[in-house]
Amino acid sequence: MTPPQPDTPPQPDTGRLSGTPLPDWLAGALVFLASAAVLVLEIVGLRLIAPYIGITLETSSAIIGVALAAIAAGAWTGGRLADETDPRRRLGLLLLAGGALMMLVPPVVARAGQELAGTGAGGVLFLAALAVFFPAAVLSAVPPMVVKLQLASLSRTGTVVGRLSGIGTVGAIAGTFLTGFVLVTLIPSRLILIGTGGVLLVAGAAVSAYLRTAGSDRRAAAAILVVGVLTAGLTVFGSRLCDVETSYHCARVVSDPARPTGRLLLLDTLRHSYVDAEDPTYLEFNYVNAIASVADVIAPPGEPLVTLHIGGGGLTIPRYLAATRPGGRNVVLEVDPGVAEIAQDLRPPLGSDLNLRIVDGRVGLGQQGDDAFDLVVGDAFGGLSVPWHLTTREAVQEVRRTLRSDGVYALNVIDYPPGDFARAEMATVLSEFDHVAVVATAGGLDLSVGGNYVIVASDQELPLTAIQARLDEREAPLQILAGTGLTEFVGDSAVLTDDYAPVDQLLTPYR
Repeated sequence: MTPPQPDTPPQPDTGRLSGTPLPDWLAGALVFLASAAVLVLEIVGLRLIAPYIGITLETSSAIIGVALAAIAAGAWTGGRLADETDPRRRLGLLLLAGGALMMLVPPVVARAGQELAGTGAGGVLFLAALAVFFPAAVLSAVPPMVVKLQLASLSRTGTVVGRLSGIGTVGAIAGTFLTGFVLVTLIPSRLILIGTGGVLLVAGAAVSAYLRTAGSDRRAAAAILVVGVLTAGLTVFGSRLCDVETSYHCARVVSDPARPTGRLLLLDTLRHSYVDAEDPTYLEFNYVNAIASVADVIAPPGEPLVTLHIGGGGLTIPRYLAATRPGGRNVVLEVDPGVAEIAQDLRPPLGSDLNLRIVDGRVGLGQQGDDAFDLVVGDAFGGLSVPWHLTTREAVQEVRRTLRSDGVYALNVIDYPPGDFARAEMATVLSEFDHVAVVATAGGLDLSVGGNYVIVASDQELPLTAIQARLDEREAPLQILAGTGLTEFVGDSAVLTDDYAPVDQLLTPYR
């Protein structure tokens, strides 16, 4: 009978799990580059689709979600291919394909965006997928390929995977910061993608040459390289929606064919501001007439007003107040330096009474003194939505703090039936001010149409009869709702707070 044998402890696997590895510096560089490029694409992708569907929480969520899905799909597929084929045959092709696809994104989004503008959540997701998914998925297949090449033995798996995972994360961070803090302030979005795609094409060609890619793969690499170059040309010389890409918007100024001196500022898909180059008292939009009428009543023309403007746009209202109330003062808080520059270039020229500050509206509001203003105008938008942090009770409290005892707050919001956001904002303002009214079209007030709502608030009784008379003089098709009628209109709408302000979910954009 054979005596039992002692258990033999498992021996470490010292054999290679893959072929000859890449130099560590090259492996790290490839993972760094691929990961950085994915994050560049994610950030720029949001800017590319914003002109067609606006900047909302849905838009940001769609881009982030699609990017994560692409990373997951690419990593999964790349890992499987690394086990089934020689990674050396794929690495250069993946970089080339990722670069070519990245260069193709701007013209594809431009064409699809025109068809999908104004669509619902499905359209938002589809456009986000066109902007991000395919190049991000291809590039996300690179790290598992590199990992497979670098694995020496089971005993080193943790070190190799951990090191390359860390390098990939650093690359993603670098891509995020470089794009968000540097590139978008210097270069148009399409050129950022062309530049990144070009780097990937060069890297892919170099890696293919270094790894001595086989003949059939060399032909595929050459074909992808040609497609990438042609795509770059299409992107550079194709039609552009923007005259200027600012830090937040796709902006352009167009002439009004019906009024030779009229200039219209378009931000993304919206008609944002209208300025007459020779007559600053000409006001095109109904909501601007509403705010100007309020200003005319609380301080008749000739009486100087001290006004804070949260959101600058084309500076239509500051120009109007400067022309009709010399000697006053206008403090404008505009977060986008590009929009501020465009507005200052418009005629008529701005006077010395204007203090234009490049700052976030909520931050700039908190920097103002107590009892400092006769009028505060809220007219800040990201797409159709007022930035959520300017909608809350806490923001309204800050406005109230800066107003003099008889000061007035005039806030412009946009919403469409059933008007959940507009009514919530009215409830929020009602929670802080003693006297509140809303100026809107008849269709807006019966929720048959919607549009702009100008919420007017003060701690003193509002001169509503005089405001309505001024609106009638301007022939503006606007009505005023206040008192019991406003309370019934608002209903049980929730008050928005810094802790709870689902503005994008409450808002019904125009479709």
